[in-house]
Amino acid sequence: MQQLERVPYLLYEKEDNGILWIKFNRPERLNAAVGGSERTGTLAKVGEYMRAADDDPEVKVIVLTGVGRGFCAGVDVRGAEGFVPGDNYLGNAPAQPGPDQNRQRFYYGLTKLIKDLSFVRKPTVAMVNGPAAGFGMDMALQCDIRYGCEHTQFITYHQVGQIIENGGAYYLPRLAGLGRALEFAFTGHLDAQRAYEWGVLNRLVPAADLETEVRALCARIMRMPPMTLWINKRVIRAALDASLETTAVLTSNASGILATSEDANEARQALIERRDPIFQAR
Repeated sequence: MQQLERVPYLLYEKEDNGILWIKFNRPERLNAAVGGSERTGTLAKVGEYMRAADDDPEVKVIVLTGVGRGFCAGVDVRGAEGFVPGDNYLGNAPAQPGPDQNRQRFYYGLTKLIKDLSFVRKPTVAMVNGPAAGFGMDMALQCDIRYGCEHTQFITYHQVGQIIENGGAYYLPRLAGLGRALEFAFTGHLDAQRAYEWGVLNRLVPAADLETEVRALCARIMRMPPMTLWINKRVIRAALDASLETTAVLTSNASGILATSEDANEARQALIERRDPIFQAR
């Protein structure tokens, strides 16, 4: 597993039961994100933490959430005390910045950082315990599953004069439908009840029960063969942009790989012996 450079505004909490909690940790600012595409910015660190968890055989499920009343209130336009931006995620600033240089920097920096969250192999769950705005909304949408409560809100980038980033622009029409996605884009706010009704939230539960429900979800996930979860995730995500024929090829290839895996053999043997299987992710 890679060595983590930890930061105080993002927590990495691994439990013995296989759950890894990544928590935005600026509760006094509703967990507003620090920096932009800098290597030590919140967005880059979420990706780094997720990749570390992906490489850790003891981690089975990754949960992204916030400390206190907020999930993540987007980028902190007032900055953060003690934060030294340092290098951009993909290197230092161009010598002669301009509109196209800024576009390139955005595409290969911010856009890539958000998009990369969807390529994490293991199941990811966003426990959206409060407002998820801007970056926060996009990071939640990149997760595989979203659970929320009555305090959940999704807020666009309108308040800083920007459009919805690639996470929202890509996934919202697929989750909610074109008309609903555009309604949200035009109004800038989505409350918990409508988010659930539109399919943006998988479940909506009382705030007091949110962590319990997420833990129960993680327990159900962790009973499944890990390799099946990983490959299922990759095939289903790829199928969003694929034809039926391409999806058939992907599932046929994956089926052959899984059929000879140790986990598949263990699943079948446990079924025959009527016992709980013990998976090794092999």
